[in-house]
Amino acid sequence: QLVESGGGLVQPGGSLTLACSASEPGLVFRNYAMAWFRQGPGKAREFVAHEDWAGRTVYVDDVKGRFTVSRDNAKNRAFLKMNNLKPDDTAVYYCAASRSTDTWEYWGQGTQVTVSS
Repeated sequence: QLVESGGGLVQPGGSLTLACSASEPGLVFRNYAMAWFRQGPGKAREFVAHEDWAGRTVYVDDVKGRFTVSRDNAKNRAFLKMNNLKPDDTAVYYCAASRSTDTWEYWGQGTQVTVSS
């Protein structure tokens, strides 16, 4: 089970940090890549960023320089630090876990992020 937290309402230019806690039976957290996706109003779900088991990171162009993924393997948690938020970042944010970055095995239920003045 993956559970996201940390969403909320923030003004443009503000910051939020999302967390994803993993408690899936049999999931050895350190062996999994952790990803973040988002789905904005009326939009398809899109990839945002991931960090794999070796610490390598990938970001979609739109968030490069603003968002940072990280993880704490000792606590089975992943994070998405979001700075300089824009109204277009408004979305439900989902975390996902997988042993491969081609497909994602486990998904959270999502947390709402709203960027508005």
